Amino acid sequence: MRVILFAYHDIGYEGLKTLSDSGHEIAAVFTHADDAKENIWFKSVKDLANQLKVPVHIDPDLNDPVWLKNIKAMRPDAIFSFYYRKMIRDSILTVAPKGAFNLHGSLLPKYRGRAPINWVLVNGEKETGLTLHHMVAKPDAGDIVAQKKVLISEDDNALTLYRKLVPLVAPMLRKVVPLIEKGTAPRTAQNQGEATYFGGRKPDDGKIDWSNQAIEIYNLIRAVTRPYPGAFSTLSGKKIFIWRGAAQKMSEKKSPGTALSANPLIICCGLDALKIDQIQTEGDAELSGPDWAGQNSVKIGTILG
Repeated sequence: MRVILFAYHDIGYEGLKTLSDSGHEIAAVFTHADDAKENIWFKSVKDLANQLKVPVHIDPDLNDPVWLKNIKAMRPDAIFSFYYRKMIRDSILTVAPKGAFNLHGSLLPKYRGRAPINWVLVNGEKETGLTLHHMVAKPDAGDIVAQKKVLISEDDNALTLYRKLVPLVAPMLRKVVPLIEKGTAPRTAQNQGEATYFGGRKPDDGKIDWSNQAIEIYNLIRAVTRPYPGAFSTLSGKKIFIWRGAAQKMSEKKSPGTALSANPLIICCGLDALKIDQIQTEGDAELSGPDWAGQNSVKIGTILG
């Protein structure tokens, strides 16, 4: 089958590798230039496409009519989008006779939109997954072709959870793409009444509100810890990043953000408390909670934020 692929990130890399290894003809790959401001910790779709000697197009303006003409000239049987970060116009989606399909990192119809892996952790979900669905004009709203679930452990962070999803790509595509080629792939409409949508996240969204419950703050920390920008608070006007911690039951009540202990470093929250294991003042080295408290003269009663 002749395909066009829009892809980025590790899931895009695995998708391209799987389609190529399965013998499908890759007419072209569309991908993104890496952002110099972003922590690039994932594999390069561009590099893989170059190794496979597949034509690569970097961040083209898909609203330019010339690209509709060019894509039609490529005569794809199917179009796939694997973690491509831009919407693909409807006139392009209808070019391929066997359909246009997107791989989304959630159990649709839940968590449509951007950053689903981060959002499920922020919201304390117990499971998520990967969904292959038909692309339509509305984001992540098309009929479902295949879906695979993974459990979220209490210790998962955004990176470990993402690494649970990447190995699902190859077996899903190896099973489903031949059915797409034959025209016999399953197709199940999404329950629109169950749909939820979340937008993209910015670094400032990592700000900690100590009046929240400790479990909510813990979920934020693990959702945006490295390689993401991190959850943060302040002390004496300086930004501090909390990279790892744990929620603890606590009966003692102080103002939210108050240090209840320096060793271990425990901060009072709106409900219960957060034990801080790894912390960093912006521009300084990352330290354990007690070491950081000692270097910054944090003692019982010190208030963060």
